[in-house]
Amino acid sequence: MARVAVIGAGIGGLGAALMLGRRGHPVTLFEQEARQAGGDLDQDFFHWRRPRVPQADQPHALLAPVRTVLRAETPDVYADLLARGAREYHEFDWFDERPPYRPGDEELVTLRTRRIVLEAALLAAVRREPGVQVRSGCRVHGLTVEAGRPARVTGVRVGDEAHRADLVVDASGRRSRVPGWLTGAGCRPPVAESHRAGIAYLCRWYRLRPDGPGDPGRVKTGSAAPFALAGVFPSDNGTLAVNLVLSTGDPARGALTDPAVFEAAARLFPALDAWLALAPVPQSDVLAMAGLDNRWTALADEYGPVATGLVGVGDSLVHTNPTLGQGTALGLRAAQYLAAHADRIAADPAGYHAWTNQALRPWFDGQVAADRANGQRLAVGSPHADRWAAARAACAFEDPVVMRARAQVRHLLLHPHEAYGTAEVERHVGAWLAARPDFTPRHDGPTREEWNAVVPG
Repeated sequence: MARVAVIGAGIGGLGAALMLGRRGHPVTLFEQEARQAGGDLDQDFFHWRRPRVPQADQPHALLAPVRTVLRAETPDVYADLLARGAREYHEFDWFDERPPYRPGDEELVTLRTRRIVLEAALLAAVRREPGVQVRSGCRVHGLTVEAGRPARVTGVRVGDEAHRADLVVDASGRRSRVPGWLTGAGCRPPVAESHRAGIAYLCRWYRLRPDGPGDPGRVKTGSAAPFALAGVFPSDNGTLAVNLVLSTGDPARGALTDPAVFEAAARLFPALDAWLALAPVPQSDVLAMAGLDNRWTALADEYGPVATGLVGVGDSLVHTNPTLGQGTALGLRAAQYLAAHADRIAADPAGYHAWTNQALRPWFDGQVAADRANGQRLAVGSPHADRWAAARAACAFEDPVVMRARAQVRHLLLHPHEAYGTAEVERHVGAWLAARPDFTPRHDGPTREEWNAVVPG
């Protein structure tokens, strides 16, 4: 069994450590943050400032691969997640009646929860795992590297201590220092590809009143204007997040940090207004996140691995802007593959690098393309021009066949050309359009004039 050192106790690091430990690998998990999730979820979530994890207090909707991996690998963690308040939402819950079952429909489930709940459930399981040692408040300062072609990473350095390992897993996030450590040791540099998203997020957290309704009924959770995207994220234990997405160059960004301005702007979008009409109690200030990019960091180039004995998972490998909510799903899929093939990867990581390119890279490329299109559209406030795509999106909420295809893409089960390119889906969307010959794509959110009336420019 390979001895493994995991750097970083985020979702990817916790998942990798737990799955590796349960396959019998001795694991040491190093986390520089002394505080960890689990004691009091609300205290941890609303009052723990985590500048190294800017997405921690932003809304999440955990996609099907998260549920699939947890149920397959760590069913106790999944049960704990639900016990802590996470909720399942099947995409067909939108309809009064579910359509006839097709294989794979059971996968189309979103987990509605804050990230902190998943962290707490994973951490509790890791601490129960006898083969995993957690070293909190312990910062890794570098790698130990043996020269060769390629060089081999043999462990990590913590202060004056050298901790030996057969495999080092970099789960330290998008600000990982591992690439610098490798080049400092004389290795070829990792191949990093970065694309600036050009998008800014603002959200505010609320809690539904215990004596009020739990939701506003069948209301979409997303709305849009030519210059802004808006969404509601129902979450665990009665919490929900209201979210606005703008171009980083939008002059309204600063004004929206005022809670009163933020809520007035949010109410201009039908989806948000329906939830805010329930008079939920604010739980946070307006939380902003910007400066985002999509980054792929390959520890291999055209000559092969830049070093053996080392791989990346989570944001250290693939960091995506959260518009499509892919990060946690991709991180746990990588952790699952790593744990299942750890001995082979420890000997030679080339197969792991090939798998990440085949299984994860297409979703990264899709995120880059989507962000480029969204960034350009929001920056200029352009209308929705693609009539077929707009019809497909609208049709999905009336036609389960099209909703299934939409959900398969959303949950990273099929790529868009696979899900939408079938004769059946095209026939259903075509029939929907034929019944609405005057259909014109439009946004349900405010005009810029309506927006400017409540948001100082």
